[in-house]
Formats: sequence, C-alpha cells, structure tokens
Amino acid sequence: MLEIPNYKFWFVTGSQHLYGEEQLKSVEKDAREIVDKLNASGKLPYPIEFKEIATTADNITQLMKDVNYNDEVAGVITWMHTFSPAKNWIRGTKLLQKPLLHLATQFLNNIPYDTIDFDYMNLNQSAHGDREYGFINARLQKNNKIIYGFWGDEDVQDEIARWEDTAVAYDESFKIKVARFGDNMRNVAVTEGDKVEAQIQFGWTVDYYGIGDLVEEIGKVNEADVDKLYQELQDKYDFVTGDNDPKVYEDHVKEQLRQYFGIKSFLEKGNYSAFTTNFEDLWGMKQLPGLAAQLLMADGYGFGAEGDWKTAALTRLLKIMAHNKGTAFMEDYTLDLRKGHEAILGSHMLEVDPSIASTKPRVEVHPLDIGGKDDPARLVFDGSEGDAIDVTISDFGDEYRMVMYAVDGNKPEADTPHLPVAKQLWTPKVGLKKGAHDWIENGGGHHTVFSFALTAEQLEDLAKMFNLHFINID
Repeated sequence: MLEIPNYKFWFVTGSQHLYGEEQLKSVEKDAREIVDKLNASGKLPYPIEFKEIATTADNITQLMKDVNYNDEVAGVITWMHTFSPAKNWIRGTKLLQKPLLHLATQFLNNIPYDTIDFDYMNLNQSAHGDREYGFINARLQKNNKIIYGFWGDEDVQDEIARWEDTAVAYDESFKIKVARFGDNMRNVAVTEGDKVEAQIQFGWTVDYYGIGDLVEEIGKVNEADVDKLYQELQDKYDFVTGDNDPKVYEDHVKEQLRQYFGIKSFLEKGNYSAFTTNFEDLWGMKQLPGLAAQLLMADGYGFGAEGDWKTAALTRLLKIMAHNKGTAFMEDYTLDLRKGHEAILGSHMLEVDPSIASTKPRVEVHPLDIGGKDDPARLVFDGSEGDAIDVTISDFGDEYRMVMYAVDGNKPEADTPHLPVAKQLWTPKVGLKKGAHDWIENGGGHHTVFSFALTAEQLEDLAKMFNLHFINID
C-alpha cells in the first residue's frame, strides 16, 4: 500500500503591536486554544501546529520562507484575531508556494452585550481584520481558500478537513511519477498531452518504457509469492471458475498475479506511483493486465488505460485526496436513453478499482476479443449508490482543462451475464442531456476518475491551487 507522509499545517494569527503586549498575550492564548480544540475534535486528517503571532512584515516573510522549505508542512492556516495591516503580508504571501487557508472566524461565537467595551473591541476585530487581509490576497490573486464561520462548529471543521486533504494532494502531486508501458493508443486524440507542461503545472513526471522492460521484471517474480497471494485472495474475493477448466482458470489468474508483482516491483524501483498500459502494446505478455491493474489500484496506484498518462496521474492524485477510498479509474461505456432511466453505464475492458464495489468482487476469466492475447482474469462487481463526482483532465494545447460534474451513483438495473466486467451506473445531477452535452462541448474526455469520497468544492479548490481552468457542469 502506498503511504502518505505525516503532514501538518501551521496556524498563524495576524495582529500588530499597537494594542500592547498584554493584548498580544491574549491573542496567543486564544489562538492556541483554537488549535488545541481543532486537533482534539477528531475531524482533521492532519494536525495543526500553532506557529506564531504575526505582527511585522519581517516575521511574516521569514515564516513563509520557512513554510516553503519545510517538507512536513503542507500549508498555512491564517486567522486575523485583531486588525493586521495587510501591507505586512505582501512580501511573505507573494513568496508562499504552498496552499493558504484564510480561516475567517472569531474566538467567541457571540456578542457579549453585557460586558463588551473598547478593550474587547480592540482585541476581537476579526470582522474587519478579515476584510483587510482578504483584500491583499485578492489583490495578489493568491487563489487562497476562505472558510467563514465559527471555528467550533462541526460544519466549519469538516470544511477545514476537506481542505487539508486537498492541500496535501496538491503537495503530493509534485511527487507523482507515471510509468508508461508502451505508448498511447494509436490515432486517439484525447489521451495525448504535453508532458513538459504537465510537469510544470502539476509536477507530474511521465516516463516511457518498452514492454520488454516490464516482461523482464515479470519473469523475475517468485512463484511462492504468487501461490501465497492466490490463497489470500480467496478469502477476500469469490473465485468463480465458470466454464473454464479449473487448471486453466488457476493458470490465468496466477498470470495476473505475476503481472501484479512484476509491475509493482518495476514501479517501486523507479519510485513510480502511477502507470499506464495499452492493449496495442503487449509484446511478450500473455494477457492484458486486468486483475493486476485492479489490485495495484487497490494499493493506491494511479492507472490509465490505452496509455492515458493524464488519467493515471489524476487517479493517483485523487486517491491521495480521498485516502484511497471510493475513488476509481472509469470510462463512459454505454447509455440508457429511456425516459425516466437516463444514465451512463461506466466501466472498462478490465480495469476498474474495487474500492467502489457494493458487491463482493468475483475473480473471473473470460475472453477479451481485443489485444490478441490469452483470456485475462479480472474482478467483476457492481458499483455503489450515493453522491459522487466524475472528473477528467484534457490538454487543449494552450491550457489544461479540468471538467467535472456531480452525479447520482446507482447500481446497474440488472445483471449483465454476457458483459463480465466491473460496472458503475450514474446520472449527472443536472440531468443526462445537459450533463453529457456540456461535457462534450467543453472537450471532456471519455476516461475519468469517479469518486464517492470527494466533492466538487475540493476539486475547485485543487484547480485554484494549480491555476487550472475548471469547469463544473452544474
């Protein structure tokens, strides 16, 4: 399983020396209490560390420099307890290269009418301190996140948690490396893209390898490891022999397990966290990776079919954001256009992540009728129900573009006995007609990432961090 480092976020409180040292001590006391209670809430996926009271341009600038060069810090959360003159923030904010959250809150959630005086007013100036600070971020076009509300409320804490996941994904994006086994599917347009621009904008490194390099690694796999995993998977999945000879079935499943170990070893040696395959590039391989790709995605690796390295990287990126839960490589497969049933059936030839399964996956072996290789083993299951998102990235030459819509995820209405694949049914919340029309009009691709764990707000936040053209079809 791919692991994420133990990130943290720095909490910085804005103030100034005008109010005196006693007031600054009160500011720090309140800020520390907020941090302690946020960490104790159990809501946040990553801890917050109180850093300091920011009062001068020099200490703010140095702090932002420190953030940039501290690998454990994924971003900064700022709070304006008092009025903090925003000119002090200009240099440091311009230098900051990590995500910024402006928590527009107040220490107390009420107005103490019976006791309020000018000392209280001087100390608790978040109402207009936020506007002074917000102006300079807008002037600098920082694309920072703003969360408004009382810090002790659960909905605000949930917003902070989702932003933390997004900020960590942004930081981890610059570590994503994609291994392409073979090239893109010939004559397909949308899976192409500018790899240099992708590395500049997203941090993705994309490397090509011939299939012979992978075949060599598969040939080194220890058969004892294959036998052991074969036994372990029988406790996790249903092994369905079907019409296959039992020996043939076992051989074909184990071939996928050899591919799993071979691809994983190759990726680990090169520090890759995503990969692509292509049924047109299978020299020396007995099967197109199916079960192998699904098991690797369950481990947290990103994947793209037909050489689609953009979707492979995006899958890995969103798995980081979702803690590898309910997030899968997907493809628009076929349509239900009947009135009252309008939906898209999503699937792929073999490779859909079992993290979205509502039924116990079955390991089956069937012909593929494409690629010209042996019948591949794959996991067969139905998807889940609930609110979800579907998203893609396309390269338009002068820009990358993220296209998404929110969807209602549903299980298929009936079994598909002659289509033994993993499948997910969904309908765009704006309706199939408008959703599909606008997707096509905006150049969204057919390969996507489908997630029950993520929200449109998180994707918009992520797009802002990358300064990426974002289209939410809603």
